[in-house]
Amino acid sequence: MEFQGKSVLVTGAGKGIGRATAKLLAERGAQVVAVTRTKEDLDSLESEIDCRSIVVDLADAAATRKAAAAAVPVDYLVNCAGTTALDPFLDVTTETFDWIYAVNTRAPMIVAQEYARDRVNRGVPGAIVNVSSVSSFIGFADHAAYCASKGALDALTRVMANELGRHQIRVNAINPTVTLTPMATKAWSDPEKAARMLSRIPLGRFADPEDVAEVILYLLSDRSAMLNGLALPVDGGFMIN
Repeated sequence: MEFQGKSVLVTGAGKGIGRATAKLLAERGAQVVAVTRTKEDLDSLESEIDCRSIVVDLADAAATRKAAAAAVPVDYLVNCAGTTALDPFLDVTTETFDWIYAVNTRAPMIVAQEYARDRVNRGVPGAIVNVSSVSSFIGFADHAAYCASKGALDALTRVMANELGRHQIRVNAINPTVTLTPMATKAWSDPEKAARMLSRIPLGRFADPEDVAEVILYLLSDRSAMLNGLALPVDGGFMIN
């Protein structure tokens, strides 16, 4: 129960990694503030854990800031919400590119600003984990906007770690391999495409959401007190091949 008495804001808490993280945090004593776009997902989550829920479309900058301001104060922040679209580079539209950036890069910035301003104003430490992807390191076909958004999130994480670390707020990114969420299942549904990816993972499997959630909790906790500014692969060894 290492998070007993602590509160954690988790975006994208309705599905996948965010949901697994919210549930694991609740199991270990945290009070979870769950943010996602779909009310039905939050209703379902509330049937499993005791949490405070906020429904917001993170592609809407003004609504995102309003929701984040309403969510604080909290002790920790997990920026987990993400989206993707599969398009060959030559077919990516500016509308798709802007939408993916809005959710995957701009929204984490806005939510982190509201969280960090509150912590700095009160002179208290904190920790942020931004959920990125190995796609920030690898140029996967048909993932142009997604790869770009996650690369930008890693860069943003480094700046945040530099500036906010001076206020004792640690900021790290994690970069999972394919994780068996509904979004990833769609993106990697082609058996031939999945087999090529799996062949590069020495552990021979894709990640489960719980695998990633455990790393998130470690980076939030005081056990990682000197970790700041990382882009940490959670990839079964994918990056060594």
